[in-house]
Amino acid sequence: MEMEEFASGKSWVHKLDPRVKIVITMVFSVVVALNNHLEMTAISIILPAFLLVCARLDFGKVMLRLAIVNGFTLFLWLFLPFTTPGETIYAIGPFTIQREGVYQALLITLKSNSIILMALALLGTSQIFTLVHAMSHLWVPDKLVHLFFFCFRYIHVIQDEYHRLNNAMKMRGFKPKTNIRTYRAYSYLVGMLLIRSFNRSKRILQAMRCRGFKGKFYILHHYEMKRYDYAVGGSSLAFSILLMVAK
Repeated sequence: MEMEEFASGKSWVHKLDPRVKIVITMVFSVVVALNNHLEMTAISIILPAFLLVCARLDFGKVMLRLAIVNGFTLFLWLFLPFTTPGETIYAIGPFTIQREGVYQALLITLKSNSIILMALALLGTSQIFTLVHAMSHLWVPDKLVHLFFFCFRYIHVIQDEYHRLNNAMKMRGFKPKTNIRTYRAYSYLVGMLLIRSFNRSKRILQAMRCRGFKGKFYILHHYEMKRYDYAVGGSSLAFSILLMVAK
């Protein structure tokens, strides 16, 4: 799945200062994650939904991303309503559905969808290198910025390495099954992938040092906040604060 498929638009959401995007997303995510009121959590989806509409993102691709997230929350719906102590609202043979379990599953589902939608609307509409640049402006430690940058830069390289190793196994007649031989083969695959990744990282570091790298990326271009950046940032933060103080 392409990681920057939403970053090529021309809406005002795409043109927002990436520093504003990061701050809004972080504050909104923390507020929603700590909110335990179902009504306020449901209302929180209004802001990311509005930004998604303004950004004119492809509805089908957004739903695909949400489907991946909700695939994990589905397991919560299979267990929480039956295992959380509380008031019984329905019984299916020996199994009983508890009101508190349904409440918790619904609350987690709304929280996860709201946070993912906000991330897609703001962070997803910026290029990764732009976000890395903005992180440096927000005084994020250099080591974290470098880690984020290199993870994105070389994750595709590692993926290609995995496909080559996997194809080599298939060419030698490997067919995955549920047995010890298959588990051993995949453990060798993971081990070889780690070794090749480690060796590649050493070569990259040596190449960077040859070019004068001393642990810091110097920034030549500096962002400049505009009026609509302050307006969108202020209104979004005010919305998040209202969610936090409202009962």
